[in-house]
Amino acid sequence: MIIDRSTGVLVMGITGKQGTFWAEKMRDYGTQIVGGTNPKRAGERHLDLPVWASAKDATGARKIDAAVLFIPPFGVKDAVLDAIDAGIGKIVCLTEHVPVHDTMYVLAAARERGVRIVGPNTAGLVTAGQTFVGFMPAFNPRVFRPGDIGVVSRSGSLGTLVCLNLVQAGLGISSFVGIGGDPIIGTTTRDALEALDRDPNTKAVALVGEIGGTMEESAAEYAAGMTKPVAAFIAGAASPPGKKMGHAGAIVMGKKGSYAGKKAALEAAGVIVSPTPNGIPDVLKAALARQQRVGTTSAQR
Repeated sequence: MIIDRSTGVLVMGITGKQGTFWAEKMRDYGTQIVGGTNPKRAGERHLDLPVWASAKDATGARKIDAAVLFIPPFGVKDAVLDAIDAGIGKIVCLTEHVPVHDTMYVLAAARERGVRIVGPNTAGLVTAGQTFVGFMPAFNPRVFRPGDIGVVSRSGSLGTLVCLNLVQAGLGISSFVGIGGDPIIGTTTRDALEALDRDPNTKAVALVGEIGGTMEESAAEYAAGMTKPVAAFIAGAASPPGKKMGHAGAIVMGKKGSYAGKKAALEAAGVIVSPTPNGIPDVLKAALARQQRVGTTSAQR
């Protein structure tokens, strides 16, 4: 799910207002936009890029690695299935309010074909200094200065805040993975954590979670075996017991999905949980400094 300059991206819904605005921003930043889709405008050029009727038509003309969807909720199912049938390996679904049964259907289809879906209701992916797919402010150097901290977040706004905090503290971002805030999504917190752990450009990870579900608990199981430092912030510490808040996924049942449950699971795995987003940079700076001291001492021996 980590992208780079070589990733060929198809913008599905490119001629709409949002598709147009963000396709131009993505291209200007360095994303390799190969074109877009709109069945009503097939054969035209938009932003000086080709427009095809479908993803299948697009892949017949160009090599495409990923598709990003600027598609209304009730059109998402057909668009994702089109991209899957076209053989596109990564699909970034920005759309919120996708019917749950449609999400379940396309995720099952994607699993069957070995396709990775990020979202629905994701803010997208960023590889700082190289490329982005979605609508994160990658082009703002105060938020996405290149560096070696990976960030994974359910929330685009909280993820942006943490990236801003990291940059203000003198750190930088390697990759950002917005997994999306819906209760059923194609890429989990653990999936993103595993990808950042494998990424050679990432030395530490900032994990932004929320109450509800068990994704952070599952991520904690993986984090327990990581050598890269991980710091986390979990939104929802002050939420009233038994009340559903935040994203559609913020449903707490007993201790499962609660702030206390997530914090305990992460801390047991060696993850330092900060009570505020702006505490994450100091935690990671200290952890990286410790690692460097240990590495220096080992080398001297």
